[in-house]
Amino acid sequence: MSRKQALLKRHRRNKRVALLAGMVVLVLAGVFLAWWVPILLGMLGWMAHEAWFADHLFYSPRQDYQYRFPEGAARLDTLWESGTLSLGEPLPGTQWTVIAQVNVRSTWLGRFLDPVIEIDGSTDKQTFERGCVGLRYLNLSAHGPSLGEGVRLAGRFCRISGTPKLWAFAQPDYREQRLMIIAPHADDAELAAFGLYSGARDRWIVTLTAGEIEAEHYQAMGLGREDAARLKGRLRAWDSVTVPRWGGVPESRCVQLGYFCLQLEAMRAAPQEAVASREAGMADTRLFRQFNPLALPGDDGRPCWDNLIADLRALISLARPDVIVLPHTALDPHPDHIQAHHAVREALQGLEWQPSEFLGYANHLHDNDRWPMGSAHDGVALPPAFDSEAIAWPVSLPVEAEARMNKAMALGMMHDLQPPLPFKRRLRRALQRVLAARRWAVEGENEFFRKAVRRHELFWRLDP
Repeated sequence: MSRKQALLKRHRRNKRVALLAGMVVLVLAGVFLAWWVPILLGMLGWMAHEAWFADHLFYSPRQDYQYRFPEGAARLDTLWESGTLSLGEPLPGTQWTVIAQVNVRSTWLGRFLDPVIEIDGSTDKQTFERGCVGLRYLNLSAHGPSLGEGVRLAGRFCRISGTPKLWAFAQPDYREQRLMIIAPHADDAELAAFGLYSGARDRWIVTLTAGEIEAEHYQAMGLGREDAARLKGRLRAWDSVTVPRWGGVPESRCVQLGYFCLQLEAMRAAPQEAVASREAGMADTRLFRQFNPLALPGDDGRPCWDNLIADLRALISLARPDVIVLPHTALDPHPDHIQAHHAVREALQGLEWQPSEFLGYANHLHDNDRWPMGSAHDGVALPPAFDSEAIAWPVSLPVEAEARMNKAMALGMMHDLQPPLPFKRRLRRALQRVLAARRWAVEGENEFFRKAVRRHELFWRLDP
């Protein structure tokens, strides 16, 4: 069982215990008060749950985040006075990721409304868990040039105590290097790195799977389970090779390998065996590879690990990327994301060309399904981390307003992000809008429009 599954199992168990206790209270209220009291209390309890307790938060918000930064990070001497953080002199140049460690304590209202740190007025907002107490890490990368004169940090529904600590991480201009973005599914490249790749000089997008499963939206159109899965896979395969062109990637550098969703782990366990799709009733990848502009070793259609590794070796040798951007296995728990990372590492073994750097990304988290917290177009603070032994080198890249709009439109072209929300989720959002003052992206209904369209794209340098 993965860590994510274990946390979810514990979360559901705790909810069942709380529900049982609540039912006992309702029965007692009906016996000793009046018949209508349990109905009223039940409705109020459900509304409170949907508004304030429906988030999948698998840790206490009163825990400190624990980050250990490497020796190459510059610890900066700061001045902290009347809510303004400043340096003795500005940082040289512009290629820096700047992180501030702050001790945050939510107010009583911060138990019901999301605590926010506003940076330089309302130009940048970074949000934390309701009821948060402890160390958190603000992303001040966009404000590095202003730190010489001072950057104001103001808490809304929270307070900053003590003096913030500041680190700066030097980084090259990644947009001037040859990039290869590894996407386990169509839309992963756009979610994690559209701002990066749309402004890059030389880039490739390589998508590993067709993402054909969970095709209920297409079954509702009257298709059978297998036909719906095949249609969804064809659409997502098309998306993976066409949507990057909205970001300026040439057709010749968009590749879809067509392996089957949630089957990479089984493929790795038996590298020479073909592993069929779970839902599409097929064991041939060629239907989903038909849009590729170049020939690859796996074009015989066998969905096996050896073919995946051969495909990646051929593409890396052809593209010769300086930087490979891929999922971060310590942060992102999705099985296909973990196996995509392992596949790239294995493909590079013994290969003549080696990248100079890896950048890791996380489109999902183990501990917090809502991260990045806050609203679309806000900033991105560092995610929760509780392993004090892990070393982190964050890389924050700015995404300007025009690029954010282009990113939102790219996500809107992705068929998997287009189906409407179910009624229950719409009702939950309505309650959270009224009771918790939350807001969602106007560019699209899917949660990823809120999570991914941000002022920054956040990566981590990984050991090559």
